Amino acid sequence: MASTQAFKDRNFIGVIGDEDTVTGMLLAGIGHVRESDKERNFMVVDGKTSDEAIEKVFDDFTAGRKDLAIVLINQHIAERIRYKVDTFVEAFPAILEIPSKDHPYDPEMDSVLKRVRRLFGE
Repeated sequence: MASTQAFKDRNFIGVIGDEDTVTGMLLAGIGHVRESDKERNFMVVDGKTSDEAIEKVFDDFTAGRKDLAIVLINQHIAERIRYKVDTFVEAFPAILEIPSKDHPYDPEMDSVLKRVRRLFGE
């Protein structure tokens, strides 16, 4: 009972991605903005976005917010903060690396698949 109580309020998906990815996810209906503090569950990353800004949003999505169940991040953006993505080991939110229009998915770089391979001794 206690375990379901801890995660029952995780209703949203967070997205850190390029403009096309975030736009597609918003059109799919994942967008949420809190009226009280204008906090969003998405971040558009472009060439001018600093790694520190991406890290700040990643930290906020993973540690600061208790309403996110999944965080989707473009794999090429995850590479910019790879040490943060690789060291995140909590069950919630689940971190999923996804491809973008201009950057195909590379399973060799995916932190989840790396962990699975280590578990199976590969």
